[in-house]
Amino acid sequence: QVQLVESGGGLVQPGGSLRLSCATSGSIFIFNAMAWYRQAPGKQRELVARIISGASTNYADSVKGRFTISRDNAKNTVYLQMNSLKPEDTAVYYCNANRAAMSYWGQGTQVTVSS
Repeated sequence: QVQLVESGGGLVQPGGSLRLSCATSGSIFIFNAMAWYRQAPGKQRELVARIISGASTNYADSVKGRFTISRDNAKNTVYLQMNSLKPEDTAVYYCNANRAAMSYWGQGTQVTVSS
């Protein structure tokens, strides 16, 4: 059974940085793509960043230039480095992994950007 475990969320001031981690229960190579989504109160879940096997990446326009998604194959972990954080980045961040027709989700980690 695939498990995704996120960590690294917390409270940070505007302009600060956080790094989220998503550890998989097995080899990261089984997934076609991994991604980070977020959901703010009262809003729909949205794609933040995606990394496809082979390391191709894409980002939501709202985070381009500020966030970076990366993967460590040896640690079976995907990261989301978030810099220059804004209050509008406040949300629960979810890790997502896709394998063929299956999609897996982590439990989410809260990120709050506030002074």
